[in-house]
Amino acid sequence: MNNKLVTGALAAMAIAVATTSVLAGTISGAGATFPYPIYSKWAAMYKGTSGDSLNYQSIGSGGGIAQIKAKTVTFGASDMPMKPKDQDAAGLTMFPTVIGGDVAVVNVQGVAAGQLTLDGPTLANIFMGHISNWNDPAIAKLNPGVKLPNQAIAVVHRSDGSGTTFIWANYLSKVSKEWADTVGANTSIDWPVGIGAKGNEGVAGNVAQTAGSIGYVEYAYAKVNHLKYTKMRNREGATVSPNLDSFSKAAANVNWGNLDHFYVVLTDAPGKDSWPIAGATFILMYRNPVDPAASQSALKFFKWAYANGDDAARTLDYVPLPDAAVQAIQNSWKQIQGSGM
Repeated sequence: MNNKLVTGALAAMAIAVATTSVLAGTISGAGATFPYPIYSKWAAMYKGTSGDSLNYQSIGSGGGIAQIKAKTVTFGASDMPMKPKDQDAAGLTMFPTVIGGDVAVVNVQGVAAGQLTLDGPTLANIFMGHISNWNDPAIAKLNPGVKLPNQAIAVVHRSDGSGTTFIWANYLSKVSKEWADTVGANTSIDWPVGIGAKGNEGVAGNVAQTAGSIGYVEYAYAKVNHLKYTKMRNREGATVSPNLDSFSKAAANVNWGNLDHFYVVLTDAPGKDSWPIAGATFILMYRNPVDPAASQSALKFFKWAYANGDDAARTLDYVPLPDAAVQAIQNSWKQIQGSGM
């Protein structure tokens, strides 16, 4: 599979997403690649009912934060939640849209999708470079009966500022003290090993083309590009698969209406059915926007998505937010000047 095929599969869903200059009736946003598949799908649906288009640049969470701070877009998007004090300092407000999950995707000879199981410490050791072959005893111990090849592991990671990287590295920091002490978690980190690729699209493409590789992407990218994902052992020691149910279980204990500035991290969640590398994705907007009318248009789009986009989200294995969360989010929009809420 070449890069054109990988990115083309996602681009096909983005018929209504403008990639040229912003025109009248166009909502502008930029940031995380994690939610790009669902934002694309929502955009196509919304254009059909409202006539408005979404010009969303899938450039990574780091780029989205930079663009909203530079006031070049109406909203920024990030999978790394901005801390409450940083939101206040920048004059921003933040709210989540959907929940999804990062998955390890592999290109291993003779191994099918969902056949391989990994756990946190083993995953951290692979991305630290301590485990460098697929028939390593640590991997074999987790996969009795699976024929593992004597094949070198090629690590693929993000090269751009990425909220998907934050979710991934945040999880590895929780399961590996060495990772926490030497690498840490942010949208951009100093990778111990591996080759970089831009966006979830780039990682998916590199894994698809590189024998023996392992990378991480949002689950929708694994599905769309027919990549082989692994199962995971969670903090309870249970083996779980990535799906709507396991992502939902990871968020089951969140009191969405009582979050401080909607700040929440879902990695390594408790519960035997919880996917350990889950995360919400977030929108950042100014409380006092430069263009209140544009801000109001963006909020109308997200209000429509909360009301009408749940089924579309589920088809891509994103978890819609519960009604209580949506109500709390829409109440928070009153602080945005000119929101009309």
